[in-house]
Amino acid sequence: MTAAGQDLTERASALLSLDRVDEAKALLAKRLAQDPEDAHAWAKLARCHLRVKEYDKVIEATGAALTIDPEYVDALIVRTYGMRRTTRPDESLAAAQEAVRLAPHMWQAYVALSEALEAWQPRWPEALTAAQEAVRLGPEETGAYYALWKAALCNGRSDLVELGVRETLRIDPTDAWALREHADRQAAAPGVKPKQRAEVYASALAADPGSAGLRLGLDRAVFQMLRRTRWLAVLSLLIAGVTIDLFPSDGETPDPLPLPLGRQLYALAWIGVVWAFGTWWRYRKLRAGVQLSVRSLLQRMFWARLVLVQAVLGTLCAVAIAAVPWTDRGVPQVLFWVGLVPTLLTIWFDRPRTG
Repeated sequence: MTAAGQDLTERASALLSLDRVDEAKALLAKRLAQDPEDAHAWAKLARCHLRVKEYDKVIEATGAALTIDPEYVDALIVRTYGMRRTTRPDESLAAAQEAVRLAPHMWQAYVALSEALEAWQPRWPEALTAAQEAVRLGPEETGAYYALWKAALCNGRSDLVELGVRETLRIDPTDAWALREHADRQAAAPGVKPKQRAEVYASALAADPGSAGLRLGLDRAVFQMLRRTRWLAVLSLLIAGVTIDLFPSDGETPDPLPLPLGRQLYALAWIGVVWAFGTWWRYRKLRAGVQLSVRSLLQRMFWARLVLVQAVLGTLCAVAIAAVPWTDRGVPQVLFWVGLVPTLLTIWFDRPRTG
């Protein structure tokens, strides 16, 4: 390979590491136009196709590389993934086994073997063994621990699943899949409340801002937090209803209306306490990322805005019941049901959206 050709291939590798796949492809195409017998360039082109899930082109490019050099291990490794994704498990396994035979010292070869073996359910234990060998050969390689994580999932080995995530984050605290997996496991732990889940996902998202999975997890946690504000409106309505004795029992003599000013102020004070401790006290302690997500979700999601409208409507109805010096219970009773019924209905109806 000439120095100029090597430079083109190295520049393409650098672009690929930055996810600038199209630019890397263009450089490799230029290199292959100069020298179509450059197996290294063909293998790099295969990796570009693999990055954008063009699996048929992966097979084509690795085939060209292996025609030039049948023992080119990197081409065999990449070919394993292309064959695996095009449901050709026999050829995928054969490529991985050949890579291991030629390079038994390479952790990447055992990762490819583990990937190929995962296509055969009876051979899942062998996939885990191959992944463990990859970790032994590359104890500081995140790719080896990712393979361990995948194989451990297939085999139901939760201890090794946790090990894969933990070691990956030790090596690279910003690794996308490990952050997402760690956040999901923390958020799914028993007893974790929506506020805590939101904090977990916000912390992970700060390290990987482009993760759609982490963003979705944060949105769900924030939505669950917003849903709970409607219970504050329900509680406010109950406080107002009890204060004015909206629904007296049969034979009971209700308190005369209008209520004394002191009782009205007492009810309003309790409504204020409910909201102070239920929202201000809770939301003011949230990290900035969660607070921003609350505002963003209200702009993007109809159900989040509906939650807020229901909470405000119910609370305004409660304030009107408690603050106005009513002389008859008819209108306050209407306000009570107007605030309560739509709120309870939406609490029930949007429950599936919190999953």
